[in-house]
Amino acid sequence: MLILSRRRDEKIVIGDNIIVSVVEVRGDIVKLGIEAPRNVKVYREEVFEAIRNENAAAVASAPALPDLDFPGGV
Repeated sequence: MLILSRRRDEKIVIGDNIIVSVVEVRGDIVKLGIEAPRNVKVYREEVFEAIRNENAAAVASAPALPDLDFPGGV
């Protein structure tokens, strides 16, 4: 893990096209702004974990598909 110190209005660049800006610092709460291409998904960690858990539950509850034998070896 890389740990950096930044002040308000300072930025961090990730790769060629992701910029994280410190927008506001109030006590122990820091507001960040994230600029990233539309194809890059950005989630808060708790939301990401909820999505991952829902996906795992959906896979676990999905019925097994029968083996299909296609004529002609397809």
